[in-house]
Amino acid sequence: MIDETQNVVSGQEEPDEGAALGRSIRDARRAKNWTLEEAGQAAGIGRSTLSKIENNQTKPSFDIVRRLTQALDMNTPQLFLQSGQAGIAGRRDFTPKGQGELQDTPTYLHELLCSELTSKRMLPYLATIKARDVSEFETWIRHSGEEFMFVLSGELVFVSEHYRALPMKTGDSLYYDSGMGHGCISTSKEDAVVLWVSLKS
Repeated sequence: MIDETQNVVSGQEEPDEGAALGRSIRDARRAKNWTLEEAGQAAGIGRSTLSKIENNQTKPSFDIVRRLTQALDMNTPQLFLQSGQAGIAGRRDFTPKGQGELQDTPTYLHELLCSELTSKRMLPYLATIKARDVSEFETWIRHSGEEFMFVLSGELVFVSEHYRALPMKTGDSLYYDSGMGHGCISTSKEDAVVLWVSLKS
């Protein structure tokens, strides 16, 4: 069983990232009008653990963050980024092929890469584009920051609110403002697979 209260924050180590994460979780919980007890039950963690996370009294594991973001409908991968301001040098994270953290949505299947290192400004992940029609998106995808996208296999169409639909094929790449509403639709026989790198502003 994962220790939900591991890695207690102390001293000068990582003073900002936990506070930013705690605020975003508290805001999402309050937006749903949930108590700590209700949110904790939905995410499968204790009330006291959730309180400590919201108040930056403990550093949760990636699995706990994932469960909270799913329970609170914080589904954008960008939300897994924390402030990235911690003064840590010489960091390294490794993900063996096919062993990334999976996050399934109605339109995409994401495989988050190097997810153990949470204090970072960039979020790399692979995505299988399951959507085949723009009607499958309830609304535009948008979040703060910028993104780089590289098509690894297949063909797709990148749609956005300010530009014409952009057909893309294997080897094509794109850099864009992720605050602009956007989405991707596979057009090849097999679902397209892309590498995405999100940069928090």
